[in-house]
Amino acid sequence: MDSKVRVRFAPSPTGPLHIGGVRTALFNYLFAKKHGGDFILRIEDTDQNRYVEGAEQYIIDSLNWCGIPFDEGPSSTTDSEYKTTSSFGKYGPYRQSDRKDLYKQYADELVASGKAYYAFDTQEELDFHRKDHESKGKTFIYNWHNRLKLRNSLSLSDLETTEKLESGQEYVIRFKSPKDEILVLNDIIRGQIEIDTNILDDKVLFKSDGMPTYHLANIVDDHLMEISHVIRGEEWLPSLALHHQLYDAFGWKTPQFAHLPLIMKPVGKGKLSKRDGEKMGFPVFPLSWGKSVGYREEGYFPEAVVNFLALLGWNPGTDQEIFSLEELVQTFSLERVLKSGARFDPDKTKWYNHQYMQLQNDRDLAVKFEAIVNFKLKKEGVYSTKPDLAFTEKVISLVKERATFIKDFWELGNYFFIAPSTYAEKAVKKQWKEDTPAILTGLISVVEQVDAYTSANLEKTIKNWIGEEGLSFGKVMAPLRLVIVGDLKGPHLFDILEMIGKEESIARIRKAISRI
Repeated sequence: MDSKVRVRFAPSPTGPLHIGGVRTALFNYLFAKKHGGDFILRIEDTDQNRYVEGAEQYIIDSLNWCGIPFDEGPSSTTDSEYKTTSSFGKYGPYRQSDRKDLYKQYADELVASGKAYYAFDTQEELDFHRKDHESKGKTFIYNWHNRLKLRNSLSLSDLETTEKLESGQEYVIRFKSPKDEILVLNDIIRGQIEIDTNILDDKVLFKSDGMPTYHLANIVDDHLMEISHVIRGEEWLPSLALHHQLYDAFGWKTPQFAHLPLIMKPVGKGKLSKRDGEKMGFPVFPLSWGKSVGYREEGYFPEAVVNFLALLGWNPGTDQEIFSLEELVQTFSLERVLKSGARFDPDKTKWYNHQYMQLQNDRDLAVKFEAIVNFKLKKEGVYSTKPDLAFTEKVISLVKERATFIKDFWELGNYFFIAPSTYAEKAVKKQWKEDTPAILTGLISVVEQVDAYTSANLEKTIKNWIGEEGLSFGKVMAPLRLVIVGDLKGPHLFDILEMIGKEESIARIRKAISRI
């Protein structure tokens, strides 16, 4: 690449960050790091009517949780500090509301060069024209075919225009889209795109409230921040023609563009929405927002979220599915991003989390699981000394293989911490025979005689006893698992017996004999 790669993620603080936005940020990050470049966060808050308190901090927190921090951007702030201009990076400030004073000069520059013009049409007048067109089966477009019939500096004399401006009449500045031209544009992902300028409208660049529209602020900021590649969602593809024309109008070098495919619904048509998550029971936001639970709170590992997002719309060209962030950086390329939408698969996201669960350190998981254990024991009315961390770590090592989330450990291994209070009905019906109480009573005597209460010693002693008594293995082991665990589940039974200890093992057998 000729110049340094500089990319930006430029969300609007209008609510929580959708995972589609996280993926856009991720692809920008991967591309920047692949080429030794910079990843910039810019907050595009020119539309103050849609600004939502706390949304900017949410964006920052989300990127940090995912492990894709920005190199330049607004400093992490609390909501009350939102209006500060704190930032890091020499191209700041990185909030458009803090840059609003610089946009007017660029809008004026376009007017002076004849590339843009003042428009004085009121909202009522524009609504009239729209309805008039609709009544005739047409669509109203403010451009070359009617702009000389409307109230703007192209149809008015210089004197009339000056009088309106000096009198303080409200106006907007519109881009003067050319007539009868074919724009030949290039997109890294989609290839060559041709657009007829006759179908383009004269977009508003500067609003009557003194703020620029997204289109002007976006181009000016990208230029001033020396952005080399604009990697953004497919929904911005219709704006590509205008943005190219704006670069040409200013005489600036145009960055390379890449428009990412949409993330589609799990079923049906259309892009993934919050409603899909609520309906099917999966998160669509990285962190919780209001009543919507995020991936973090749902128990996902950030590495798993990054991994599954990376493969939504990007194909590494191999069968590899598990990637560390470093591997993603090394492997990623925009050329292998797909053009078509990527269907979101909730089950696949859980599969990724399961894979990352197996890679976690048992001690780290035990530390996180402790709070759940203590809460559950308190809820069950068990106020004994909390389990030793080493004990919890051993439990995790035995049940982790079947776990997807940390919260699964309780369902998979609660019997390590508390004796079962009920017994699975189907298991009782199938395994509890008339002679089962007598067999288990005899087993108690065997267990009492075991001095070295280890898994290996228990297995050897009990198996020998089964053989000596002429019993079938299933006639003893299935009922024994049932009374110890409460169901026919769990890891190696003798490991469980060792973990809970001799006294607890005997107590559970006796309890079941008296209850079942």
